[in-house]
Parts: sequence; structure tokens; C-alpha cells
Amino acid sequence: MKKIVLGSTSPFRKEILNKLKIHFICDKPNIDETALPNESALQLVERLAIEKAQAVAKHHDNALVIGSDQVALCDEHILGKPHTKENAIKQLMSFSGKRVTFYTGLCVLDSDSGKSHSLVEPFHVYFKTLSKADVARYVDAEMPLNCAGSFKSEGLGICLFEKLAGDDPNSLVGLPLIKLIHLFEKHGFHVLQAIEQRE
Repeated sequence: MKKIVLGSTSPFRKEILNKLKIHFICDKPNIDETALPNESALQLVERLAIEKAQAVAKHHDNALVIGSDQVALCDEHILGKPHTKENAIKQLMSFSGKRVTFYTGLCVLDSDSGKSHSLVEPFHVYFKTLSKADVARYVDAEMPLNCAGSFKSEGLGICLFEKLAGDDPNSLVGLPLIKLIHLFEKHGFHVLQAIEQRE
């Protein structure tokens, strides 16, 4: 049976993949994540997911390697990390009453054959009408200064939302499990069978 390698050192992606109860290891992909000229957000995340899987696959034989990348957009602008409290408050206030869309690029690559399958999964976050006082309280409480969009959906960020819309809530944290299972199956790997074999 092929080993599973998560091409990421994100503790959040690791936690999500643990839900599948399969054995896997993590490896850090070292790639240049700069966008290409005229590259759309969707093209960017799919390309980076593929390149991350390819970079990690070089170090592992007989493996299915997962590559993933995510970008968030509001009003067609890619959201960056705020780095300061002032920027976080300003960024969150700009989302008031609006929709932010997360696009997660996902790739599963067979390290032996080089064959890969990839896709982009969208997920939408609708923000409440926000007050500056509440936003400031949120930023003080969670300090989301290294999070694109200035919020953590898995934490108190949920207080800022009107609703969420998408096929898989795991997508919001960066690893859409429903689509991952589909990509595994394209490579002949079945999660429930793998669990049974381990037992």
C-alpha cells in the first residue's frame, strides 16, 4: 500500500487530515509561491498545489502526495496577511456586509508514476454588518495577524459571520476532505479500506 504524504507543515491541515484516521507523514514543500503575470487566483492556487506535491514527491518513493494552497478574495482582490492590529481592523471592516470567497487548490500526485489529479474548491463566507468596536475586540482576543483576511474561522472569527456556503467546511481551513477522498479514489486508494487493513 502506498504511503500518504501531506505536503504541508500546517497544523490545521494536519488536524483535518487526521479526521480520516489514515497513517500519513508531513513534509514541507519548498517552492516559490509568487504569482505569475496575469495569473488568476484560481490558476495560482491550482498551480501551487501541483508544484507543492511535485516538490515533496521528489523525496518519497511509493507515495501519494497531497499538495494544497489557498487564497481568499473580496471584491476580486486577493487578501493578504495584516501583520499589524491596525491593518487587521481595517481589513475586517472592509468585509462588513460582504462575501469573502476562499479558493483551495488541491492535488494528489503518485510519486512513482508522476500522475496527478487536481482541482480548485470554492467556499464562501458572508460577513455580518460589523461595528469597529466588535472588530477591535475580536482582533485583541485572537490576534489573527498572520492569517490572510485577518480572521480564524476555526476560532472566534465565527462571531463575525452571517453564514457560510460551500460543499465542505474543511475547505475553509485549507483541506477539502470530500474532494480529497475523490482524488484518492482516482489513484485507487480507498480511505475506508485503508482503515480496515490497518486494523
